[in-house]
Amino acid sequence: MIVQIFGKKNCNETKKVLRFFKERNLKFQFIDLAEKAPSKRELETFLKNYEIEELLDKNGTEYKKRNLQYLVYDIETLLLENPILFKTPIIRWEKGVFLGYSAQDLKNIK
Repeated sequence: MIVQIFGKKNCNETKKVLRFFKERNLKFQFIDLAEKAPSKRELETFLKNYEIEELLDKNGTEYKKRNLQYLVYDIETLLLENPILFKTPIIRWEKGVFLGYSAQDLKNIK
C-alpha cells in the first residue's frame, strides 16, 4: 500500500510531512483536502485511531471564520461536507493512521 497523506497545501505541518517523504524518495499519494473530501469509509479508517473530535481543527482559521464555536453540529457530517476543517496532516498507511507531524512516527513507516 502506498502511504496516503491527507492535507492542505498551505498547512506547514503537511509541508513538513511531504518534504520528509520527498527527501527519502518514499512513495506517497497526496490528497488535497481543499479539492477532495475523504470518503465515509476513509473517515471510518481514521476513527479506528482517533476520536472524531480530534480530527476537527478547532484552532484553524476556517473553523473560526465560520463561527463554529457558537454552533451545534454533527462533526462527522461537518467534516465530510467541509474537508478543509480536518486537522492535518493525516497519514494513512497499511499499519494505521496518525495525525500531525511527528518525525518519530514517520520513521516507523517503511
